[in-house]
Amino acid sequence: MRDKVMQRWSTYEPFFVALGDKKVADIVITHHAKMRYADRIEPARNDDDHIAAWLWECLKQDRITPYYRNEQDVYLIDEDLVVVAEFSELEGEYDIAGNPLHKMIVVTFLGKMSETIELRDLKSYYSWLRHSRRMTLVKNSRKHK
Repeated sequence: MRDKVMQRWSTYEPFFVALGDKKVADIVITHHAKMRYADRIEPARNDDDHIAAWLWECLKQDRITPYYRNEQDVYLIDEDLVVVAEFSELEGEYDIAGNPLHKMIVVTFLGKMSETIELRDLKSYYSWLRHSRRMTLVKNSRKHK
């Protein structure tokens, strides 16, 4: 998702944005993330180009921060929207110093903390989710016997 427009002739903005120790040069939106974006954030504008351009602007404006300090795949946008993303190195792409550039793969949008209170503590939310699913499976297996 490199900037497509130059501000002046013979000048350019950097084509990567640092996010922690990663140098993001491209953004990929998964189908699941696109569906979650439409469900939980903005139903009207859910095409890949719009989502990627919006994420690119958030990256450039330093609005994306890690959810936990040591967590590498859960991020907050504007201290509210929880996003799960993975990173992979771009083959043959390096910055001026020779460091590899990365592709940000957006796995899903979990939602907004202001709307879903459970997202404020993801670890307890996931443990509750696993427990509730396990209990549902146990109840269903009892019915089949």
